[in-house]
Amino acid sequence: MSKWKECKIGELGRVITGTTPASKYPEQFGNKMPFVTPSDYKNYNKWIAFAERSLSEKGIEKLRSRILPANSILVTCIGSDMGKVAINKVPVISNQQINSIIVNENIDANFLYYKLVESYDTLRKYGEAGTAVPIVNKGDFENIAIEIPTDKNEQIAIAEILSSLDDKIDLLHRQNKTLEQLAETLFRKWFVVEADESWEEDVLENYISFDPREKIDRNKAYQFFEMKCLSNVDMNISDGVYRIVSSASSFRNFDTLLAKITPCLENGKTGFVMHLGDDEVARGSTEFIVMRSKGLVSPYWIYCLARDSDFREKAIQSMTGTSGRQRVQIDLLKNITVKVDAERMKKFHDTVSPFFLKIKSNQTQIKTLTKLRDALLPKLVNGEVRVQMN
Repeated sequence: MSKWKECKIGELGRVITGTTPASKYPEQFGNKMPFVTPSDYKNYNKWIAFAERSLSEKGIEKLRSRILPANSILVTCIGSDMGKVAINKVPVISNQQINSIIVNENIDANFLYYKLVESYDTLRKYGEAGTAVPIVNKGDFENIAIEIPTDKNEQIAIAEILSSLDDKIDLLHRQNKTLEQLAETLFRKWFVVEADESWEEDVLENYISFDPREKIDRNKAYQFFEMKCLSNVDMNISDGVYRIVSSASSFRNFDTLLAKITPCLENGKTGFVMHLGDDEVARGSTEFIVMRSKGLVSPYWIYCLARDSDFREKAIQSMTGTSGRQRVQIDLLKNITVKVDAERMKKFHDTVSPFFLKIKSNQTQIKTLTKLRDALLPKLVNGEVRVQMN
């Protein structure tokens, strides 16, 4: 087994701090190369292959010296997202809030990724020293010392163990996304495109119970889910914590949670509850709209409705309030008219039910694999557990 030695990050590769094109040059944005910012990290588990914005050929040419080749390590170094790490699968350019490492030949990028993930607390401590806004500048970032194996083969062996778990987690996430898209496509096809004039038309209030009441023990701790527990891109709801709260929304399995405040609604925050006990009531942010089936419609139909672009646009248009604190008017949602058919609804429920059950099973596997990876990661990247190399 190889020796381990302490190295500064700047010794492991070339560090590049990103930059943003000036607002007076809008033509530098386009669709040629992803332009990564900290807000994109919410869409990544490990790998970067896209971003919410991209640069044009002019933007790429202007920032050519900032291009990060595939397998660079991108680390957010300012603000609340500081310490988040990802690897790019394709060439990208980042903004100035990200320091990136183009690794040397004797360093395995995957190992360095995991080493920096494990160094999250260290990065945040550097950033919080003597400043109101946490920040790690390029010079300080380059001088952060970490301990690594001198033999690249041992780096690779360690990374392969952790990558095998992350690859399985990523596969399960992609399966879930595909299953969601299938359900949403069927919803759109069967209830929008092929909606029959003869179908019953009624307001949503007659099909959906909005913010249903639950009997709550005010002195009891319930699982509590903040807004950050909702995903922007899928139905997954991350783990909550047990807490006693005086004011909160309440929900059960098969309820849909929809963010009602800006910008969470526009960003897509929506969840489907599947992970509670059979009779368990959970609580959450007062900025959730809880949507529950009144019996005729499938709970899966409600979730797909909440993800539907037409419904979301109506919800967004209903928002009122001061800038930055606008909220959906629930009474307007209740009065949106829809066409449903009992036979088509049953067919939809029976068709997509296996999709949702598979998603739930995958979510359970993801949590198990994530806990295993998180337990192994510090032991492996710090040399507490050594890997036998062949």
